[in-house]
Amino acid sequence: MNSATVRSLLVRGMLAGLGAGVLALIAAYFLGEPSVDSAISFEEAHSHEHEMEVVSRSLQSTAGLATGVLVYGVAFGGIAALAFCFALGRVGRFGPRATALLLSGCALLAVYVVPFLKYPANPPSVGDPDTIGKRTGLYFLMMVLSVLLAIAATILGKRLAPSLGTWYATVVAVAGFVLVIGLAYAFLPVVNEVPKHFPATLLWRFRLSALAIQTVLWGGFGLVFGELAERLLNPKPATSTSGRAVPAAH
Repeated sequence: MNSATVRSLLVRGMLAGLGAGVLALIAAYFLGEPSVDSAISFEEAHSHEHEMEVVSRSLQSTAGLATGVLVYGVAFGGIAALAFCFALGRVGRFGPRATALLLSGCALLAVYVVPFLKYPANPPSVGDPDTIGKRTGLYFLMMVLSVLLAIAATILGKRLAPSLGTWYATVVAVAGFVLVIGLAYAFLPVVNEVPKHFPATLLWRFRLSALAIQTVLWGGFGLVFGELAERLLNPKPATSTSGRAVPAAH
Protein backbone atom coordinates (compact mmCIF):
# COMPACT_ATOMS: atom_id res chain seq x y z
CA MET A 1 0.00 0.00 0.00
CA ASN A 2 1.61 3.26 -1.14
CA SER A 3 1.86 6.43 0.92
CA ALA A 4 -0.83 8.25 -1.07
CA THR A 5 -3.35 5.50 -0.31
CA VAL A 6 -2.38 5.47 3.36
CA ARG A 7 -2.82 9.23 3.50
CA SER A 8 -6.24 8.99 1.84
CA LEU A 9 -7.31 6.27 4.27
CA LEU A 10 -6.05 8.35 7.20
CA VAL A 11 -8.21 11.30 6.12
CA ARG A 12 -11.21 9.02 5.64
CA GLY A 13 -10.57 7.46 9.03
CA MET A 14 -10.65 10.84 10.72
CA LEU A 15 -13.84 11.76 8.86
CA ALA A 16 -15.41 8.44 9.83
CA GLY A 17 -14.31 9.04 13.41
CA LEU A 18 -15.99 12.43 13.31
CA GLY A 19 -19.20 10.87 11.98
CA ALA A 20 -19.08 8.12 14.60
CA GLY A 21 -18.42 10.80 17.22
CA VAL A 22 -21.64 12.56 16.23
CA LEU A 23 -23.58 9.30 16.70
CA ALA A 24 -21.87 8.69 20.04
CA LEU A 25 -22.63 12.27 21.09
CA ILE A 26 -26.33 11.72 20.47
CA ALA A 27 -26.20 8.47 22.46
CA ALA A 28 -24.26 10.16 25.28
CA TYR A 29 -26.71 13.06 25.50
CA PHE A 30 -29.84 10.92 25.63
CA LEU A 31 -28.48 7.86 27.47
CA GLY A 32 -25.56 9.01 29.59
CA GLU A 33 -26.41 12.54 30.69
CA PRO A 34 -29.65 11.67 32.55
CA SER A 35 -27.70 9.18 34.68
CA VAL A 36 -24.96 11.74 35.32
CA ASP A 37 -27.54 14.31 36.41
CA SER A 38 -29.14 11.78 38.77
CA ALA A 39 -25.75 10.89 40.25
CA ILE A 40 -24.88 14.56 40.79
CA SER A 41 -28.24 15.16 42.46
CA PHE A 42 -27.62 12.18 44.73
CA GLU A 43 -24.18 13.51 45.65
CA GLU A 44 -25.52 16.97 46.43
CA ALA A 45 -28.27 15.50 48.59
CA HIS A 46 -25.84 13.40 50.67
CA SER A 47 -22.84 15.73 50.81
CA HIS A 48 -22.27 18.42 53.40
CA GLU A 49 -19.63 20.16 51.29
CA HIS A 50 -20.73 22.47 48.52
CA GLU A 51 -18.07 23.43 46.01
CA MET A 52 -18.40 26.33 43.60
CA GLU A 53 -18.80 25.24 39.98
CA VAL A 54 -15.94 26.40 37.77
CA VAL A 55 -17.87 25.32 34.67
CA SER A 56 -21.65 25.22 34.72
CA ARG A 57 -23.38 21.87 34.40
CA SER A 58 -25.30 23.04 31.31
CA LEU A 59 -22.02 23.89 29.55
CA GLN A 60 -20.49 20.56 30.57
CA SER A 61 -23.43 18.58 29.17
CA THR A 62 -23.49 20.45 25.83
CA ALA A 63 -20.37 22.16 24.50
CA GLY A 64 -18.01 20.32 26.82
CA LEU A 65 -19.49 16.94 25.99
CA ALA A 66 -19.51 17.66 22.25
CA THR A 67 -15.89 18.84 22.23
CA GLY A 68 -14.64 15.83 24.15
CA VAL A 69 -16.54 13.21 22.15
CA LEU A 70 -15.82 14.69 18.71
CA VAL A 71 -12.10 15.26 19.36
CA TYR A 72 -11.83 11.72 20.70
CA GLY A 73 -13.69 10.40 17.64
CA VAL A 74 -11.36 12.15 15.19
CA ALA A 75 -8.24 11.03 17.08
CA PHE A 76 -9.20 7.39 17.41
CA GLY A 77 -10.45 7.39 13.80
CA GLY A 78 -6.99 8.35 12.58
CA ILE A 79 -5.29 5.71 14.71
CA ALA A 80 -7.80 3.04 13.65
CA ALA A 81 -7.26 3.95 9.98
CA LEU A 82 -3.52 3.34 10.33
CA ALA A 83 -4.23 0.02 12.05
CA PHE A 84 -6.56 -0.82 9.16
CA CYS A 85 -3.75 -0.18 6.66
CA PHE A 86 -1.60 -2.71 8.48
CA ALA A 87 -4.38 -5.28 9.01
CA LEU A 88 -5.87 -5.30 5.50
CA GLY A 89 -4.90 -8.58 3.85
CA ARG A 90 -3.01 -9.83 6.91
CA VAL A 91 -5.91 -11.07 9.08
CA GLY A 92 -7.64 -13.12 6.40
CA ARG A 93 -9.13 -12.80 2.97
CA PHE A 94 -11.52 -10.04 3.95
CA GLY A 95 -12.49 -7.02 1.91
CA PRO A 96 -12.23 -3.44 3.21
CA ARG A 97 -15.75 -3.42 4.70
CA ALA A 98 -15.32 -6.71 6.54
CA THR A 99 -11.81 -5.78 7.71
CA ALA A 100 -13.05 -2.44 9.07
CA LEU A 101 -15.90 -4.10 10.98
CA LEU A 102 -13.62 -6.85 12.30
CA LEU A 103 -11.03 -4.31 13.40
CA SER A 104 -13.68 -2.14 15.09
CA GLY A 105 -15.16 -5.12 16.92
CA CYS A 106 -11.76 -6.32 18.15
CA ALA A 107 -10.80 -2.78 19.19
CA LEU A 108 -14.05 -2.36 21.12
CA LEU A 109 -13.38 -5.62 22.91
CA ALA A 110 -9.69 -5.04 23.67
CA VAL A 111 -9.69 -1.28 24.30
CA TYR A 112 -12.94 -0.95 26.22
CA VAL A 113 -14.89 -4.10 27.11
CA VAL A 114 -12.06 -6.10 28.71
CA PRO A 115 -10.85 -3.20 30.95
CA PHE A 116 -14.50 -2.26 31.61
CA LEU A 117 -15.31 -5.69 33.05
CA LYS A 118 -12.47 -5.36 35.57
CA TYR A 119 -12.79 -1.64 36.29
CA PRO A 120 -16.28 -0.52 35.19
CA ALA A 121 -17.21 3.11 34.72
CA ASN A 122 -18.66 4.92 37.73
CA PRO A 123 -20.85 8.03 37.99
CA PRO A 124 -19.32 11.31 39.22
CA SER A 125 -20.42 10.80 42.84
CA VAL A 126 -18.72 7.40 43.16
CA GLY A 127 -15.08 7.05 44.10
CA ASP A 128 -12.59 8.59 46.49
CA PRO A 129 -10.86 11.68 44.99
CA ASP A 130 -7.63 10.66 46.72
CA THR A 131 -7.45 7.38 44.74
CA ILE A 132 -8.30 8.73 41.30
CA GLY A 133 -4.66 8.49 40.18
CA LYS A 134 -4.40 4.86 41.27
CA ARG A 135 -7.72 3.93 39.67
CA THR A 136 -6.79 5.63 36.39
CA GLY A 137 -3.41 3.90 36.35
CA LEU A 138 -4.96 0.47 36.94
CA TYR A 139 -7.51 1.04 34.19
CA PHE A 140 -4.89 2.04 31.62
CA LEU A 141 -2.68 -0.86 32.71
CA MET A 142 -5.57 -3.22 32.05
CA MET A 143 -6.24 -1.58 28.68
CA VAL A 144 -2.61 -1.78 27.52
CA LEU A 145 -2.39 -5.39 28.69
CA SER A 146 -5.59 -6.25 26.82
CA VAL A 147 -4.39 -4.64 23.57
CA LEU A 148 -0.98 -6.32 23.73
CA LEU A 149 -2.56 -9.69 24.44
CA ALA A 150 -5.01 -9.24 21.57
CA ILE A 151 -2.09 -8.56 19.21
CA ALA A 152 -0.20 -11.56 20.61
CA ALA A 153 -3.27 -13.78 20.18
CA THR A 154 -3.63 -12.67 16.56
CA ILE A 155 0.03 -13.45 15.82
CA LEU A 156 -0.29 -16.81 17.58
CA GLY A 157 -3.35 -17.72 15.56
CA LYS A 158 -1.63 -16.83 12.29
CA ARG A 159 1.41 -18.96 13.15
CA LEU A 160 -0.64 -21.97 14.23
CA ALA A 161 -3.00 -21.84 11.25
CA PRO A 162 -0.75 -23.78 8.80
CA SER A 163 -0.42 -26.72 11.21
CA LEU A 164 -3.77 -26.70 13.05
CA GLY A 165 -6.06 -25.13 10.50
CA THR A 166 -7.80 -21.76 10.80
CA TRP A 167 -10.58 -22.97 13.11
CA TYR A 168 -8.43 -24.71 15.73
CA ALA A 169 -5.75 -22.02 15.57
CA THR A 170 -8.41 -19.39 16.30
CA VAL A 171 -9.79 -21.44 19.21
CA VAL A 172 -6.32 -21.84 20.74
CA ALA A 173 -5.54 -18.12 20.32
CA VAL A 174 -8.84 -17.01 21.87
CA ALA A 175 -8.49 -19.51 24.72
CA GLY A 176 -4.99 -18.21 25.45
CA PHE A 177 -6.24 -14.63 25.44
CA VAL A 178 -9.08 -15.45 27.82
CA LEU A 179 -6.77 -17.42 30.14
CA VAL A 180 -4.19 -14.65 30.51
CA ILE A 181 -6.89 -11.98 30.89
CA GLY A 182 -8.48 -14.12 33.59
CA LEU A 183 -5.17 -14.27 35.45
CA ALA A 184 -4.86 -10.47 35.17
CA TYR A 185 -8.37 -10.10 36.59
CA ALA A 186 -7.40 -12.36 39.49
CA PHE A 187 -4.11 -10.71 40.39
CA LEU A 188 -4.74 -7.02 39.74
CA PRO A 189 -6.16 -5.07 42.72
CA VAL A 190 -9.92 -4.81 43.13
CA VAL A 191 -11.40 -1.32 43.27
CA ASN A 192 -14.79 -1.06 44.98
CA GLU A 193 -15.58 2.44 46.17
CA VAL A 194 -19.33 2.45 45.53
CA PRO A 195 -21.13 3.71 48.66
CA LYS A 196 -23.46 1.15 50.21
CA HIS A 197 -26.41 3.54 50.01
CA PHE A 198 -25.87 4.39 46.34
CA PRO A 199 -28.85 3.24 44.19
CA ALA A 200 -27.96 0.03 42.39
CA THR A 201 -30.36 0.80 39.56
CA LEU A 202 -28.69 4.14 38.86
CA LEU A 203 -25.23 2.54 38.89
CA TRP A 204 -26.35 -0.22 36.52
CA ARG A 205 -28.02 2.27 34.17
CA PHE A 206 -24.92 4.47 34.08
CA ARG A 207 -22.61 1.57 33.27
CA LEU A 208 -24.92 0.24 30.56
CA SER A 209 -25.12 3.69 28.98
CA ALA A 210 -21.30 3.98 29.02
CA LEU A 211 -21.03 0.62 27.27
CA ALA A 212 -23.74 1.58 24.76
CA ILE A 213 -21.96 4.84 23.88
CA GLN A 214 -18.70 3.03 23.14
CA THR A 215 -20.55 0.40 21.09
CA VAL A 216 -22.21 3.13 19.01
CA LEU A 217 -18.86 4.87 18.55
CA TRP A 218 -16.89 1.82 17.41
CA GLY A 219 -19.76 0.26 15.48
CA GLY A 220 -20.52 3.51 13.68
CA PHE A 221 -16.87 3.93 12.79
CA GLY A 222 -16.60 0.41 11.42
CA LEU A 223 -19.61 0.88 9.15
CA VAL A 224 -18.74 4.38 7.91
CA PHE A 225 -15.02 3.80 7.46
CA GLY A 226 -15.61 0.41 5.84
CA GLU A 227 -17.80 2.05 3.20
CA LEU A 228 -15.31 4.86 2.57
CA ALA A 229 -12.39 2.43 2.35
CA GLU A 230 -14.33 0.16 -0.01
CA ARG A 231 -15.03 3.03 -2.39
CA LEU A 232 -11.39 4.10 -2.34
CA LEU A 233 -9.76 0.69 -2.71
CA ASN A 234 -12.37 -1.02 -4.89
CA PRO A 235 -13.94 1.76 -6.97
CA LYS A 236 -16.83 0.82 -9.23
CA PRO A 237 -16.06 1.26 -12.93
CA ALA A 238 -17.63 4.31 -14.52
CA THR A 239 -20.49 3.63 -16.92
CA SER A 240 -21.17 5.34 -20.23
CA THR A 241 -24.53 6.76 -21.24
CA SER A 242 -25.29 3.47 -22.98
CA GLY A 243 -24.88 1.62 -19.69
CA ARG A 244 -21.58 -0.06 -20.63
CA ALA A 245 -18.68 -0.04 -18.20
CA VAL A 246 -15.83 2.28 -19.15
CA PRO A 247 -12.40 0.77 -18.35
CA ALA A 248 -10.36 2.74 -15.84
CA ALA A 249 -7.42 4.65 -17.22
CA HIS A 250 -3.96 3.39 -16.29
